[in-house]
Amino acid sequence: MAEALISALVEKLASAVYEYTNEEVKLVLNADKDVKSFSSKLKAIQAVLEDAEKKHVTEASVGDWLQKLKDVSYEMDDVLDEWNTEILRKQVEEKQEEEGENALVTEKMVCFPMLSDCFCFCFGQVNKVIHHHNIARRIKELNEKLTLIADEKAMFGFHQSTIGGQDDQQLIQRQKTSSLVDIFKICGRDEEKEMLLSKLLRESNQEGERFLVIPIVGMGGMGKTTLAQLAYNDEKVIAYFDKKVWVCVSDPFDEIKIAKAIFESVRDKGENQSSNELETLLIWIRTRVENKKLLIVLDDVWTEDKTKWENLKLEVIMKSCAQGSTILVTTRKEGVAKMMRTTSSMIHLDKLSDGDCLALFNSFAFLDREEDEANGFGVIGVEIVKKCKGLPLAAKTLGSLVWYKKTREEWRDVLNSKIWELEEVEEQVFQPLLLSYFDLAPVVKMCLLYCAIFPKDYDFKKDNLIDLWMSQNYLNLKGKKEKRRIGQNYFESLSMRSFFQDFDKDELGNIRGCKMHDIVHDFVQFLTQKECTIIEAVKGANQRVELPGDYKVRHLTLINVREGQLPTSFDKCKNMRTLTLLDSSITTISPGSIMQMKCLRTLNLSGNMRFGGMLNEVPKEIGELIHLRYMDLSHNYNLKELPDAVCDLYNLQTLVVSWCVNLEKLPKAMGKLINLKHLYVWACEELRYLPKGIGSLKSLQVLDRFYVCEGDDDEALKLGDLGIMDQLQGSLEIRWLGKDDGSEIEKAQLGNKEHLSYLRVIFAFPNVAAEQRKGDEEIVKALQPHQNLESLHILWCHGTTESLYWINSLRNLRKLNLDGWRFCEFLPPLGKLPSLEILEILEMKKVKKVGVEFLGIEEEEQVSGILFPKLKRLDFGSMKNWEEWTFLSEITIMPRLSELRIRWCRKLKALPEFLYKITELRTLEIIGCPILEGEYEKGLGKEWHNISHIPNLTIQSGWN
Repeated sequence: MAEALISALVEKLASAVYEYTNEEVKLVLNADKDVKSFSSKLKAIQAVLEDAEKKHVTEASVGDWLQKLKDVSYEMDDVLDEWNTEILRKQVEEKQEEEGENALVTEKMVCFPMLSDCFCFCFGQVNKVIHHHNIARRIKELNEKLTLIADEKAMFGFHQSTIGGQDDQQLIQRQKTSSLVDIFKICGRDEEKEMLLSKLLRESNQEGERFLVIPIVGMGGMGKTTLAQLAYNDEKVIAYFDKKVWVCVSDPFDEIKIAKAIFESVRDKGENQSSNELETLLIWIRTRVENKKLLIVLDDVWTEDKTKWENLKLEVIMKSCAQGSTILVTTRKEGVAKMMRTTSSMIHLDKLSDGDCLALFNSFAFLDREEDEANGFGVIGVEIVKKCKGLPLAAKTLGSLVWYKKTREEWRDVLNSKIWELEEVEEQVFQPLLLSYFDLAPVVKMCLLYCAIFPKDYDFKKDNLIDLWMSQNYLNLKGKKEKRRIGQNYFESLSMRSFFQDFDKDELGNIRGCKMHDIVHDFVQFLTQKECTIIEAVKGANQRVELPGDYKVRHLTLINVREGQLPTSFDKCKNMRTLTLLDSSITTISPGSIMQMKCLRTLNLSGNMRFGGMLNEVPKEIGELIHLRYMDLSHNYNLKELPDAVCDLYNLQTLVVSWCVNLEKLPKAMGKLINLKHLYVWACEELRYLPKGIGSLKSLQVLDRFYVCEGDDDEALKLGDLGIMDQLQGSLEIRWLGKDDGSEIEKAQLGNKEHLSYLRVIFAFPNVAAEQRKGDEEIVKALQPHQNLESLHILWCHGTTESLYWINSLRNLRKLNLDGWRFCEFLPPLGKLPSLEILEILEMKKVKKVGVEFLGIEEEEQVSGILFPKLKRLDFGSMKNWEEWTFLSEITIMPRLSELRIRWCRKLKALPEFLYKITELRTLEIIGCPILEGEYEKGLGKEWHNISHIPNLTIQSGWN
């Protein structure tokens, strides 16, 4: 973590922002010289940090030195942040003065009327001088501390190291593998083995491919090498291939070493040629495998450098082999498979089943023990295996560990220990994880380690996790792209290395969340155990947070804090940067608690909704947390308003008040939050409008819901104010559109918001009289979102679909939902949308016929292409007057349709014939459609034979 922290701090010291502030304080105590000196020392230390980070895992003294370095770096970061906050405050004041709002920001003046001239003394200027003097003094002190730390550096013998160089090999011994395997110690993986054998023996001949590349991907210790060994030694594989090669590639990737290993395996007996020239080796290999069926296993591949792969000329060599030749690759990194363009043949190795994991554990734990002796330990063994969470390496390690334990008491000690406290686990299970960890870029390491603030089995939400990383300044890369995009890349990097698993995806396949394997969680807690702490608060009126004496907590998670105040004493937490509450029920936060958390960057109270206790108010002292970047108050149902002091949080980037269902208003002066990027206000049902000041936040990137204000309120944000917010991204819902909002929608310029992926537009409740809704069509015409939009939902519009004339410009639209268009008589022309995958048409009660107009063609038009080319799911619901569905039979329509649902369409007479020919159709659901129910009744309906081949059929008269 220190490596990335120092890198970020060095960049800060050199940034233009701090240069500007330096001009104001450089004359005080030579602060500019101290800053330059501090920066210079950090750069010198930075050169050896990679080596120090690796050594501290095994050398306690190095860990202590790194801790001192991090402490002084965090302190300097706080000082620099105070500088920057002063600049931000000044910018806000200047802006408000220009706008005529100087009453809000005028510095406090004191007049002395006894003097002939009313002498005014500006306390603000005095405070500014005092503040700058204080900052300069702290910089000087920190510079002196860093000097001592830098002097200590020499005693450790650090050296500059390169990623993937010999340093990795010396500090963490990479285990060499061979093709040999003890099949009697293998438990499970039968299904995966059969899948792999199927690919090796059959799929290599498909699709005319000369050879096949099969990657086996999974986290360290998951059994990738074992699976490859099982296949390599299978009798069918031995008979199928003419020559087989096993190469342990590992890291660094050495082309000549790999070529030599391949040549030694394929050369004829008695040959003794040797060369260190890559070209010579490759020619020798090619001549010896030509027209032979070859299997090459490349075990433990790390590099994603395409140039190195191309240097090996494996593609050229394999093309000279016989049909059916295969390269089998084992890797922890999905990026390797992507680089080789082999994701379609990839086998992703997941955890063992509970039964297989227990069997593997028992095979080591009860080796050579009598059955009656083993029976007495079985119950404890089952509980120990739960710690493994299906990781084979952990099961083998813990099984081997308890084999030496002869008493139940010793087994229980293993069961009750934190897994990283077991020396064998640290040495054997964590070692492969350390290899993956050291393969990460420094800042990505910080992102991974930050996940230690959450308990085991926690459901991470991807966007939320990225916001949290941003709040800690992990995504501030100079000269790089937008921060959220950087966060997406880091998340993907960790996912592809199997640090995350159990991905939750939306219906379009986008990742929404994930979990972390328990062993990985233990690993990150092992690396952060003195900085990231998860504890249960001590019960009592004056609750305290009890921490071990040597802990310097930066990130604290409290669980199960009961009703009452947030714990009023945070011993050893004055430098805390993250506070998270989970499964708690506090009702108040005392000013004293807040004043002890002055360094806080992240305040997450979203888990404060247990036992019915929720926060009643946020104290005004919240404005003292000048470093705060992320505040999550969601699900605190009792909150009715936020204090105006929230608007003094000039560094705030993310504010979450979702599901604060009784929140009535947000502070007026939110325009002062000039760094606010993400505002989440979902499900704030009592919130009538958003404050007008938000309209000045042109860098706002996330606004998940816009509340259209009824009537004219000068304090309300208008739809048209969204016009300047071209950086909006992700999801946007516009709620309660009415008759007068057409011009405002036009001013909102949705067509300029190229980063929006999801748009949901909800008109006023449908019980409003039709004559009051004549403006709906004009609103829809004015929507015209950007062509990058992926999902569109329009609800309760009283217009017709003719207003959707722009719909076919949405070339990237993947999902469309039209719900409650009660005055629509014809469906819009959608057949030519090239990317549409999901279509939902609901409550269009005036539609009687669906025909060629739905396809987007004329009756007599000649069509050569495919209509609805990518549509996978089609839903019709509550169309009470729909009778007929007919298309031209000679046109190719919906060839990829896999799911069709028709519900509560009581007058629909038949399904169109083209549906019977769709080979991809796997699910057909007909509910509440009496005519269709009779026509397609199982075994009896006259049209049953046309749908009987569909695997998943549901035909019923109503909900069961």
